[in-house]
Amino acid sequence: MQQWIPEFGWTADEGDAAMKKIEQERRKADMNGMKQQKAELFREHRTLRRRRLVRNQRILIGGILTAAIIFMAVFAPFLFPEGPHVMEVADRLQGPSEFHRLGTDSVGRDLLCRLVYGARVSLGVGAAVAVITMAAGMVMGLYAGYYKAIDHIVMRICDSLKAIPSILLAIALLAIMGSGVGNVIISVSIVYAPDVARIARAAVLTAKEQTYVEALEASGAGANRILWLNIAPNILSSVIIQVSFIFATAIVTEASLSFLGVGVPIPEPSWGNIVYEGKTVMFQAWWLVVYPSLFIAATVLGLNLLGDGLRDFLDPQNS
Repeated sequence: MQQWIPEFGWTADEGDAAMKKIEQERRKADMNGMKQQKAELFREHRTLRRRRLVRNQRILIGGILTAAIIFMAVFAPFLFPEGPHVMEVADRLQGPSEFHRLGTDSVGRDLLCRLVYGARVSLGVGAAVAVITMAAGMVMGLYAGYYKAIDHIVMRICDSLKAIPSILLAIALLAIMGSGVGNVIISVSIVYAPDVARIARAAVLTAKEQTYVEALEASGAGANRILWLNIAPNILSSVIIQVSFIFATAIVTEASLSFLGVGVPIPEPSWGNIVYEGKTVMFQAWWLVVYPSLFIAATVLGLNLLGDGLRDFLDPQNS
């Protein structure tokens, strides 16, 4: 016989069911409140990060400079549909004017047009080198930092490559492979991949001592899973910052190689070979050297400022 609860007019079983229902509703309300609180904290954190990003002058200035150069490179066919190879011999070595904003070169080609098309080559080489060095450096650094046997081999190779000055190593590689955009990308990537590998290796050595890695190893997780799913995302910010500097350095290296005559072959426009063509008439047509140098300086400055700003923005101590 069920016990009667006179206060509510329920039996004991009905009272237990009602109390369970009340408890479930209370827990549901608590969970909804926690979810709402987490959502508010996430929105607040996102707002603070957005404010920090906007207030970071280096990211703003570097981003504007870099975006302007990229815009010109991407829309070069629309800005100058005639292309960079059109010659007007009658207008050779003319200074900046209404028809040729930055002047013409020794065969009458518009300098501004060639600089804008040259941005496509220089930025393309820099971007390709950045992607390749990031991929190769991450692979070498992750496995070198996790396995001691691989570490000795990879680091000795990196030390050997870095013992040779970068520009000399790139020239030696191009002397073997020959000039061309593809060979320039390969040679410069070989030169700067050890920099990314060292950064990734150092970050892996630090991450290996963390508790979460030891817990994953104790639970039987495989090395590849630990490296690519757990360690790699945590060191990615450091690698991206290093790659942003390599992007800028690769542009300067490509320009240097093209200036020396072993990089992008003439008549393909590149900032380096434009300066190379202008050096013979430098005192007669100063704009052939000054303006390409300004383009290189503005691009490298923008990328370096962007890298410095990202380093400050992604630094956990500044969060």
